[in-house]
Amino acid sequence: MSETLISTNVVATAVSSVQLKMDAVQGFIMHHVKDSHSMMLFPNVSIPLPEYLSLHGLMLVFSAFLLLMAFGLLYKKQAPVPSGFTNLLESFVAFIRNDIVIAYLGPDDGRKMAPLFCSFFFFILTMNLVGLVPCFAAATGNLSVTLAMALISFFFMVFGAMYRTGVLGFFKGFIPHGIPWWVLIVLVPIEMIGLLIKTFALAIRLFANMLSGHIVLFNLLGLVVIFGYFALPSVLMALGIYLLEIFVAFLQAYIFTLLSAIFIGQRYHPEH
Repeated sequence: MSETLISTNVVATAVSSVQLKMDAVQGFIMHHVKDSHSMMLFPNVSIPLPEYLSLHGLMLVFSAFLLLMAFGLLYKKQAPVPSGFTNLLESFVAFIRNDIVIAYLGPDDGRKMAPLFCSFFFFILTMNLVGLVPCFAAATGNLSVTLAMALISFFFMVFGAMYRTGVLGFFKGFIPHGIPWWVLIVLVPIEMIGLLIKTFALAIRLFANMLSGHIVLFNLLGLVVIFGYFALPSVLMALGIYLLEIFVAFLQAYIFTLLSAIFIGQRYHPEH
């Protein structure tokens, strides 16, 4: 009887220990993916931030600082033949300008708006990559950040198109030629609502992809904390996910930039 009680207590203690570890891992993951006013270095070890600055806000400012450093100090504009880091940046800029912006907005509008889309791409990419640094967080895993950038695209889809084509021309863009009037009663409101849908699609696509990737990565690493050496193979899986997240960081920056160019181009050139 006593042996049964001892074994029961041992099992209960083991289960309680696993539960505590699971709670600690879950708390660490939630702290990493949600905005807060502290930077967690290790479980139960964090650095407090000022009340006016959140973790994601700090990551956003830090990413902007890195971009200024990259283009202000490392980029050698006066070099007669670009090489190294300068050549890499110019390759990205040329690709965004020629294959994305000019391709969907035309030569005139494309050259004028290339700085906007280059800013989209490099800013999102930097925030994505910063989020992969240990103890840092991805600002793009915050819906407020991605929605703010999507609203910039919405501004150009609406007010930029009105400035370019006029208010009347903007609303005419929702009326396809050769469509019966009774179809337009349904089609035009759907097309207008589609502007909002496209905006939220931009925000949620980037936010959800970055958030889910970090959750999967930390859950795999958390298995080692919970189960010890038995879960070491999950570290190899986490490494694979980490490498995939680096690719996703570039991919999501490209997709956001590409879709923004497509959506704005549709409103600037509704005849196409």
